[in-house]
Amino acid sequence: MERQEKRRVRTRRGVTLIEMLIVMVIIGIVASFAIPKIDLTRIRVDTAMQTAGTTLLASQRLAVTRGHDVVVMFDAANSTLRVHEDADNDGAVGNNERVRGYPLGDLVVFGLGGAPARPVGNTAITFQQMREGLPAVVFHRSGSASEFGGVYLTSRRATLAAGLSKDTRVLEIERSTGRASWFRYTGAVWSQGF
Repeated sequence: MERQEKRRVRTRRGVTLIEMLIVMVIIGIVASFAIPKIDLTRIRVDTAMQTAGTTLLASQRLAVTRGHDVVVMFDAANSTLRVHEDADNDGAVGNNERVRGYPLGDLVVFGLGGAPARPVGNTAITFQQMREGLPAVVFHRSGSASEFGGVYLTSRRATLAAGLSKDTRVLEIERSTGRASWFRYTGAVWSQGF
């Protein structure tokens, strides 16, 4: 009797190798169905849009709290947003003024990527004001923006191949309130949000 009890105790400890292999095979089968449906490029575009949107919101709030202009410049060549805290409101980068860069990622560029234009305009960056040779929007201490405009973000692949317009997102800035609105192209229409 005592021997049978010890055997039962031993079989209750842990998982057998066969059970572990069965679980791993099941996980592999489930992953083989799920992984091809994940589009990492669109996830990167969404992440870049979130970075751009939060950078613009933070810049607007910074202008209000600090009481001076904050300039956001769009560097299309480097797929980067540059934020300049213009403490003396002179429109030029001074020695003691902070400039930070926010890269959008390797596979993300400014552009429409085959999607139709929204009312904000039909160029990748629709802001007309220039700072440091780059298109820019200025947030004032009132929270307002220097102009109505927007930026389109898309994947590199959408600029090279047709049929990938679903990769395109747009971020529009309202002039009077400085409010940012995000839109994504679904392949048929523009939809607000992500």
